[in-house]
Amino acid sequence: MLEIADLHASLGRRKVLHGVSLTARPGEMLAICGPNGAGKSTLLRAALGEIPSQGRISLNGRSVGRTRAAEMARIRAVLPQDTQVAFAFTVAEIVAMGQEAGDFGTDPDLIDRALSAVGLQAHAARSFQTLSGGERQRSHLARALAQVWQPEGPDGPRWLFLDEPVASLDLGHQLQVMRLARNYADRGGGVVAVMHDLNLSAMFADRLAFLIDGRLVADGPPGEVLTADLLERAYGCRVALNTAPGRGPWFVPQACEAP
Repeated sequence: MLEIADLHASLGRRKVLHGVSLTARPGEMLAICGPNGAGKSTLLRAALGEIPSQGRISLNGRSVGRTRAAEMARIRAVLPQDTQVAFAFTVAEIVAMGQEAGDFGTDPDLIDRALSAVGLQAHAARSFQTLSGGERQRSHLARALAQVWQPEGPDGPRWLFLDEPVASLDLGHQLQVMRLARNYADRGGGVVAVMHDLNLSAMFADRLAFLIDGRLVADGPPGEVLTADLLERAYGCRVALNTAPGRGPWFVPQACEAP
């Protein structure tokens, strides 16, 4: 389990997170949502130990701040919002970096399987620098998958941490990535994803953690979190929510009205 208790974090002199407490469980997909500047990516980075913070953070019972990076790499993989690659690595070499960081370095077919999972099996020999933005994003997702390929291992469940994983993707690839994340959780892994798209979050996530101004204001199933009142408070516009039998809430941008 990921456990976050009373988390505070600042960027420079600006305090971003104000006492956030949150849990995520293996076997579920948690989407962290909220408007721009709410602290979503800061929360993810603090939970990973990438930035200084105050509070308690543990993953699979291990203190994130006190566990060696190599040990954490065996149980979690991270897809950042943006990753710069300075050298002309091939796509296969990018994925190999993830494979070597995890427990699956001896699997000769894993790179091909990871690239196939994201629809890039034909791009293995291409230079990463020649890819489109969406192809780069999927290459890094394949790298993360290769690092934690099996959702459960000797050290407990493995985890995917995804920061806006569909931001640069077209509709078909957005659904492909969300199905991959959903499948990973269904097989016993944990998935924590920072998301802007509320419709995709409602479709695929088990729970939504909703932030406003660095505070957790709602946490629960999409149908309970995504209310018209909360969305108006968060985004400053009135939204016509819809529901369908057996599905979560959804809305279309054309239904938004100025306050």
